[in-house]
Amino acid sequence: MPRYLRAKIKGSIFFFTVVLAERPSALLVDEIDRLRQTYRTVQQRRPFETVAICVLPDHIHAVWALPEGDSDFSTRWSLIKSGFSRGLDPRSRSASKVNKREKGIWQRRYWEHAIRDDADLERHVDYTHFNPVKHGYVTRVADWPHSSFHRYVERGFLAVDWGGDMRNVQGAFGE
Repeated sequence: MPRYLRAKIKGSIFFFTVVLAERPSALLVDEIDRLRQTYRTVQQRRPFETVAICVLPDHIHAVWALPEGDSDFSTRWSLIKSGFSRGLDPRSRSASKVNKREKGIWQRRYWEHAIRDDADLERHVDYTHFNPVKHGYVTRVADWPHSSFHRYVERGFLAVDWGGDMRNVQGAFGE
């Protein structure tokens, strides 16, 4: 069995994609309040900054900045995944994964990428915010409610009609 090596860069910024076991599914938006509460609880117990986030029906994109001297994002994701899963209706679980520690809801692995520089950060934040449009859930970024995009607009970092320069993002992600 392969041994996966995770980047252990203390105090760094990371991009993540965390996916449900069953795709397509709408579980994450159907249970958005449960997800938000679990996320907040983990963030209070093990602090990190959410630079950007977008919750889609069956996956999450997030950009996190970890505190100085801390590289343990895997425990944080484990706590979020297990906390969200705990108490959900068993019918939400994949039959093939009911006995595994993800409670059959999450893919065991997730994607993480250590952000290299400011341009890389900007590409990943843009990708995170544009993802609901990419997947066809909405035609405008501003129309997706489960995104930090709205916080960026409130703070004056982006215009409400922002559509992103997806040529730059798509090239960075090989799409």
